Amino acid sequence: MSSFHDYYNTQDWDPEFLRMMELVNELGRTRFAERAVQVDKDASFPTANYEDFAEHGFLRLVIPKEFGGFGFSLGQYAMIGSEIGKYCGATALTFNMHTSSMMWSRFMYELPNLTDADRAAFAPLRERQFRNVVEDNAIYSQPISEGGTNWTSKPIQTNCKKVDGGWLINGFKKFASLAGHCDYYSIVCTEHFEGVEPRHEDTMNFAVHKDTPGLQVVGEWDPIGMRGTHSKDLILKDVFVKEEEMMMPQGMFVRTLPQWPHMMATLTPAYMGIAQGAYDYTVAYLSGKVDGLPPIDRRIYPTKRATVAKMYQKLTEMRTLWHTAFSEARGYPSKAQVMRLYAAQYAVMEGVQEMTALAIRTCGGQSMLKSLPLERMYRDSRCGALMLPYTTEIMEDYLSIMTLYDMDEIDNVSDATASARVSLWRPDTEFLAAQAAE
Repeated sequence: MSSFHDYYNTQDWDPEFLRMMELVNELGRTRFAERAVQVDKDASFPTANYEDFAEHGFLRLVIPKEFGGFGFSLGQYAMIGSEIGKYCGATALTFNMHTSSMMWSRFMYELPNLTDADRAAFAPLRERQFRNVVEDNAIYSQPISEGGTNWTSKPIQTNCKKVDGGWLINGFKKFASLAGHCDYYSIVCTEHFEGVEPRHEDTMNFAVHKDTPGLQVVGEWDPIGMRGTHSKDLILKDVFVKEEEMMMPQGMFVRTLPQWPHMMATLTPAYMGIAQGAYDYTVAYLSGKVDGLPPIDRRIYPTKRATVAKMYQKLTEMRTLWHTAFSEARGYPSKAQVMRLYAAQYAVMEGVQEMTALAIRTCGGQSMLKSLPLERMYRDSRCGALMLPYTTEIMEDYLSIMTLYDMDEIDNVSDATASARVSLWRPDTEFLAAQAAE
């Protein structure tokens, strides 16, 4: 298994971050990899891995230090998430759902264009969520998708309506990862008003406790890959939430995609990790160094060596672009930074499929057996390109228009996919002009 020291320059890393990177690999080697077999076989949630996360502080990676977290950057989290993915893709993917909920509370609060009133409303809400994690090791889920509806194209169908003391939420969530295994569901919904058509601007986000009346986990979960995510369905019927249970103030969630687009690309660490895991396993297998298998040296075959060279080339290209994009993650990125992000998203989600296919072809027939991890990695790799909001198709569309049009021309481009561009990054021209004038 490759060390992250082989593909990152760790010379100037913060010691605490370096320690957590070493620790997550130790847990991965000694615990996560072995557990991944049964998790995949049973489509069961990796509960034991989350117990390890809680014990060692991983649930609070991006929570600011003043609240008891590590205060790691988005780029640092992405590297840790990728290391988890080397050992268990489903654990890495679900861990992202939890960590992303904490990211929204942290990074949206830090947006430079928030007013004093915005921050005053936001501060107690995020402190409540941070305290749940730091003091109680609470786990958060982040169900947004609703099945058959592209939530980047039109307002979220799950709705909330104001009542005395709070809101009532009604709706349905599809692919709710961690369903039945989290403490809070970060429910994104659209506030409805009498006589007004639902609008993106009225999107709300609430932390709904797992035991809240009216919340129900339903359905079966037997997918091709990422089986341990336990992504069943949620039904919400007259679920009552109070104002203090908002994850962020009204009008804030709609800013995430256009103003902090990197936060919506955090599914990629899991898949970057799977790609690395597939490469590492291929090298070990061809070298005759896989535990439990005969020590047969297959490196003598030129065709196999050539394929591993191709895998290394592909992996290095993917990681370089991906690491660059996440290293420059911030609110209000430039167009060039966003295009690198979209390109990185595309490269990882498509590249991981190529990497795992090459691994199976190169290792041969035995690699198709469920007793070896490549078969699971291959199935897991097929899931990334379909995940909203940044599916491969949407990334192709965004990059196709951003390379050929200026941003002020895009809304006038008429074609069948224009509706999906609701989730496209947009520069805040007023804010940027004010910054330039200072």
